[in-house]
Amino acid sequence: MTLEFSGPVWHWAGPAPWYFVTVPAEQCRDLHAASKFVTYGWGMLPVRVRIGGTEWTTSLFPKDDRYIVPVKASVRRAEQLQEGDEVTVRLELRS
Repeated sequence: MTLEFSGPVWHWAGPAPWYFVTVPAEQCRDLHAASKFVTYGWGMLPVRVRIGGTEWTTSLFPKDDRYIVPVKASVRRAEQLQEGDEVTVRLELRS
């Protein structure tokens, strides 16, 4: 399954601060349907992600009946991303 969507980069300032992009509700329904086949620990979903010219492997985190895409520092540096920037995300669900 491959999905593409746009959304803003947002910052979570918890004990271990991270940046994320939230998957829109419509695409989350598709991911929820596929999750029983690929999820591991806490409902995490393994994915291959592309933002701009940068591609990496990570896992989607479940949050408030949606999924969030973690955007690590090396990706933010490579793509010159800041909190609030609108990005296009391409996800490929992995098994």
